[in-house]
Parts: sequence; structure tokens; C-alpha cells
Amino acid sequence: MAAPGSGRLLLDTIEELLAELPSRVRGGRERFSESALSALRGIADELNLVTRDELDELELRVAQLEHRLRLLEQTDASRPFPG
Repeated sequence: MAAPGSGRLLLDTIEELLAELPSRVRGGRERFSESALSALRGIADELNLVTRDELDELELRVAQLEHRLRLLEQTDASRPFPG
């Protein structure tokens, strides 16, 4: 039987490893075999983690929407009020 709190400790450890994993992988992709990378991708998919490319794409889309919103706000601000 596991000690009380050991499940939480395991989850905390896994979360810490997952948080460190992207920086470790980015710095040394050539050191990972294709099967290891495939396994990591499978784990990331299972955990519904986003990829760097997906995050970059989302950040770009948000920036585009913010830009369009600013343009609309400027257009609205330059229109005279009816009356």
C-alpha cells in the first residue's frame, strides 16, 4: 500500500518532468532516436498537449484579431456621433 500523499508526489514529479521536457527536447533533438521522439509525440497526443507549432499559430491568430479589433476601434472613434 502506498504512503499517504505519495500519489500526489508522483503527479507533481510527472508534471515537473513534463514542464522541463520541451526545453530539453528543443536543445538536443539530435540526441533522441526517432522511436523516442515518436513515443514522446504519442504521450503528448494522449495528454492533449499542444505542439510549439500549434501554439505559435494560435499566437499569430490572436495577434491578427487584436490588430483587426484596434483598426475597428480606430474607425469607430473617428466617426462622428449621429445627432
